[in-house]
Amino acid sequence: MITLASSDARKNFADAVRQAQSDPVVIEKRGQREAVIIAPELFDRFVEAAEELEDITAFDAAMEEEGDNIPWDEVKAELGWV
Repeated sequence: MITLASSDARKNFADAVRQAQSDPVVIEKRGQREAVIIAPELFDRFVEAAEELEDITAFDAAMEEEGDNIPWDEVKAELGWV
């Protein structure tokens, strides 16, 4: 991971973007992280992972709900899959 002061990142933005293709670039202002530049492929992987985690969390919550289970054949019929 590369760390740049915000003033350096502003002056050399094209270089920061180029560096971000191989390693995340952390932009700091007064020693505090302000932003991170990452490659689009890495961003896509993060989004996919977050969506997968949301799906898993929703599934777990649904499984914890009380009540009658609906038979799979009935669900398929309601969705028009039969």
